[in-house]
Amino acid sequence: MPRFATSLTSLRSSEIRDLMKLATQPGIISFAGGMPDNTLFPIDEVKEIINTLTPQQQQAAFQYGPTPGLPSLLDSLSQHLESKGLPVSTNRLMITTGSQQAIALLARAFIDPGDRVLVENPCFIGAISAFNANQAQLTSIDLDNEGIHIDQLEKETQRPNKAKFLYLTPYFHNPRGILYSAERKQQVARTLAGTDIVLIEDDAYGDLYFYEEDKPRLTPIKAANPSGLDICYTGSFSKILGPGLRLGWLLLPESIYQRCELIKQSLDACSPSFTQVIADQFIRRGMLQPYIERIRHEYRRRAETMSDLLQSTLPPDVQWNRPRGGFYIWLTLPQHIDASAVLKRTIDQGAVFVIGKTFDPKGTQHNTLRLSYCNTNQEQIKKGITIIANAIKK
Repeated sequence: MPRFATSLTSLRSSEIRDLMKLATQPGIISFAGGMPDNTLFPIDEVKEIINTLTPQQQQAAFQYGPTPGLPSLLDSLSQHLESKGLPVSTNRLMITTGSQQAIALLARAFIDPGDRVLVENPCFIGAISAFNANQAQLTSIDLDNEGIHIDQLEKETQRPNKAKFLYLTPYFHNPRGILYSAERKQQVARTLAGTDIVLIEDDAYGDLYFYEEDKPRLTPIKAANPSGLDICYTGSFSKILGPGLRLGWLLLPESIYQRCELIKQSLDACSPSFTQVIADQFIRRGMLQPYIERIRHEYRRRAETMSDLLQSTLPPDVQWNRPRGGFYIWLTLPQHIDASAVLKRTIDQGAVFVIGKTFDPKGTQHNTLRLSYCNTNQEQIKKGITIIANAIKK
């Protein structure tokens, strides 16, 4: 009988993945996944890129590449990140096989079995899985509409069993959908400074803002380059180009970069060269920003449609916020309503979502849920939200 590693006991199938199997059935309206809409992918632009690559670029696309990434993409991506104010010249940039690998690399670099790590509650399920896979002890910190609770963070930094890092998703949070305030981000940096607790700043959705007035709040914490604090900044092409490319990145201090490069060498040697060439050309040919603006407009339209329907159909004691970017709306139901029971009723009527317990490191939330508007059209949103609202009222 095979003798598997004990670390596998912490791994389990994501409830979102399980729901996605259901979502592929005919007639099911899915608000479960965080996948971009297939109809919005830049297929024509990518065709143009592939058909006009030079022989040298074609060869590079089919060959192994350096572990940190193709030099051409590192250069073009550096310019894109510098436009956000990020200190690329004083850090090291690495291409990863999706941002999930970026998180996994950091988890392996820092976590020994039993180490404490700080996460938001609720938290991105991919991060929870990566940290659990390395047998971390997760300590969760509650969120409000401005970000994590600073009083809770301060208490955690003072504990003798110091956490290795704090993981944050400040920009259109998955799953809460919130955008951290500038003041709360400054408070986070001040609280962590001098504690030797590393900050992991995950920015998968920041480019998908809906309103120009929010742009000042999108400046990364790492852009301020606060003293006494090591910040690992992660991002992804999944939401701004396509998840099938499997490309993300890490912007790291030198000492952390060196460890992550060694780990990546042992895992997959390098990320896909073919998609790196495509992403590089997408940036260099000036296609990225127009494409982001196009999908930003469409996702805003869907978010507003869903928000208007929630406003008109939900009972007044259901709490939620209109999204200002990203993919998600988070609902908090009255305490006496079980989101799992609501989900069962909506499945029977042809709609699915993800219960909030999935994103709770403690696994105790029973009355919350996440809705995604990214992969449904206007008619599906209207029909599906009506189903969910009726199920909540029962």
